[in-house]
Amino acid sequence: MAGGAPHTRYALSFTSGALLIQEALVAAPLYLREHDWSKVRELIAEDNLLQSRTVATRQRRAREVAQRLAVLTDDELELLVDSTTSERGHLLWAAACRRYEFIAEFAEEVLRERFLLMTPALDHSHFDSFLRNKALWHDEVAALKESTVAKLRSNVFRMLVEAGLLSENGNIIPAVLSDRVSEMLSARAPSDIRFFPTARGGQ
Repeated sequence: MAGGAPHTRYALSFTSGALLIQEALVAAPLYLREHDWSKVRELIAEDNLLQSRTVATRQRRAREVAQRLAVLTDDELELLVDSTTSERGHLLWAAACRRYEFIAEFAEEVLRERFLLMTPALDHSHFDSFLRNKALWHDEVAALKESTVAKLRSNVFRMLVEAGLLSENGNIIPAVLSDRVSEMLSARAPSDIRFFPTARGGQ
């Protein structure tokens, strides 16, 4: 990019599966037993543990859940297996943000910012505005087909609903993080709490 260092390309492969809650509950225990993500993907695909209809879907979902969970620590994965529904949603939202810088920036720059400014509604227009801004600096975003944009937009909003951070009618739900999830997210620098609609520290 002229005038400065090029931006890192966004990974934009989150076109299906939303938070992958059920997939995570299959994959996380396998990893804690095997400690090898390639082995986990192999086991999931071979035995069709995610009950996918086609081989291609089976391989894609196995790869995606492994890539998402690989950004969590062993302690976080153990908590995921032994979590409440709310904790599970929060951990998997954090995993999606760590895996995808695009989602992380949307979470911090739009979701959390709107919450802190006490403008609790979040709709597709906010995502589209965010995406147009990123397209100015990222050729891979500018080149997206409208059909792909629609899938990415839909999936991010589904993730937020599944994580308990957005109501079905588009109102931001304040994140009430459990002490153990908060402790793990805060252990990172900067804190992953910055991805959540909460006034708790996220720096």
